[in-house]
Amino acid sequence: MWRGIGFLRQSKLMLVRFIRLRGLPEEIAKGVALGIFIGMTPTFGLQMIIAIFFAYLLRENRLAAILGVWITNPVTAPAIYAIEYEVGRILLGLEHVDLPGEFSFGAFADLSYDIIGPLWVGGLVGGVLFGSLAYFITLRLVPLIKGWRSQRWRRRDWHR
Repeated sequence: MWRGIGFLRQSKLMLVRFIRLRGLPEEIAKGVALGIFIGMTPTFGLQMIIAIFFAYLLRENRLAAILGVWITNPVTAPAIYAIEYEVGRILLGLEHVDLPGEFSFGAFADLSYDIIGPLWVGGLVGGVLFGSLAYFITLRLVPLIKGWRSQRWRRRDWHR
């Protein structure tokens, strides 16, 4: 089924789906901002569920929120979380965490508290910053993108 669909065609199809999102530009922008805010928090693995829940609760565009969550994906997450940890560590005035000499549950628990706190602080700061930025950018881009007309791409004839 996916044999003839290249990267460019898939990218174009994703753009078309984004263009066809229903709703006012402000509704879509709020959904994207909410998704990016949640995507910046250290809730990897649960972000889409959280985004759907809060988008439903706040009556925002759920599909736009899901698209916004994908700011953190398996490729970008390590860099984003590392930067968020450093920002949180600096804001909290903490030292770098050293690996424990022994690997016990207590040592792991102590290490996790020293990492999770700065990660949440940095994630909230990044979420507010990038969510706000995404709101204003999306608010301006949605009317422009919805006005675009794209040509159909010829389908390959696989039966020859």
